[in-house]
Amino acid sequence: MAITEVRGKKSIKEFLDVAREIYRNDTVWVCPLDSDIEAIFDPEKNNFHHHGIITRWVSKDSSGKLTGRIAAFVNYEKTTSAQAPVGGIGFFECINDQDTANALFDTAKVWLQSHGMTGMDGPINFGENDAFWGLLVEGFTHPSYGMNYHPPYYKLLFGNYGFAPLYEQITNHLDVNKPFPARFTKIAEWVIKKPGYTFEHLRVKEIDKFAADFMEIYNDAWSNFENFAPINKTTITESFHKMKAIMDENLIWFSYVNGEPASFVIILPDANQIIKKFNGKLGLVEKLKFVYYRWKGVSRMRAIVMGTKKAYQKHGLESAMFIKLKEYVLPLNQYKELELSWVGDFNDKMLAIHEATGAVFGKKHVTLRKMFNQ
Repeated sequence: MAITEVRGKKSIKEFLDVAREIYRNDTVWVCPLDSDIEAIFDPEKNNFHHHGIITRWVSKDSSGKLTGRIAAFVNYEKTTSAQAPVGGIGFFECINDQDTANALFDTAKVWLQSHGMTGMDGPINFGENDAFWGLLVEGFTHPSYGMNYHPPYYKLLFGNYGFAPLYEQITNHLDVNKPFPARFTKIAEWVIKKPGYTFEHLRVKEIDKFAADFMEIYNDAWSNFENFAPINKTTITESFHKMKAIMDENLIWFSYVNGEPASFVIILPDANQIIKKFNGKLGLVEKLKFVYYRWKGVSRMRAIVMGTKKAYQKHGLESAMFIKLKEYVLPLNQYKELELSWVGDFNDKMLAIHEATGAVFGKKHVTLRKMFNQ
């Protein structure tokens, strides 16, 4: 077995090709776009490089066949204040062989230790947690855009190495054509009529304004969670402009209380229904197909993130935004399913909102941790 660091075009291609080899016969898997993966490793496209470092490796067997890959990274914004700094690993793919997995994990461990880390979380992203985050352990069905998909045996590869669950990530599914529960609808309609409460969907022409509103709400809503790091304007602006290619502005809603940004829900059409046959490529032909299928429409949506300022939680703003969403979606007769992903098992308030909508369980990912002194 040989493990080499990714350097140059040839090894970058090998890193990308590992996943295509692992999932060659898996009809459910959707290959992420190569450009999306490479953007994570590009300092010009991922501002996490301004406060962190990342590297990656590929493994091959004695005959030169690709057998696995892994990336390791340090986000100094999160580690500098921690008593026991923990790095991250991600983009792990591996054949069903514990020795190969162990060698990849060991390689990442040694590199992280050399940068002062005492443990590693994974599989996670060198970026925000709305994409490429967590190990899939339940619900091996069609993944939505940005959501990790893994073979069931990965759970054993991580567990046998000594990774333990840090928290679970729950994804629920909502049948768009099924009426909301009566109590949910009653609360929403009452909130919509309250004086000073207004609801607006995103307008692309004012995308920078809505990005600023998002940042204000998000940094307030999540500030009490452990290891929270405020999201910055550059990250938000990057994310919003990346969404423009697929977004439907009528699916992204904001709530305001007397003009103050108070709550949001970001929902996107599921691009994986479009790119499934692209095999990760996005050349001219694929771009033309993307435009056509984007115009034709998809049947699934994904709610990638929701948030409400602490002062306005339990005000029913989320319910109202879902009603506004449904008023737009139902007449289209296009969307059939909304995926609500993902919510940590530590976030009781958001899980309660999922339950109130009548959503049902869809998937479970797990964020794992391995401390090096164990």
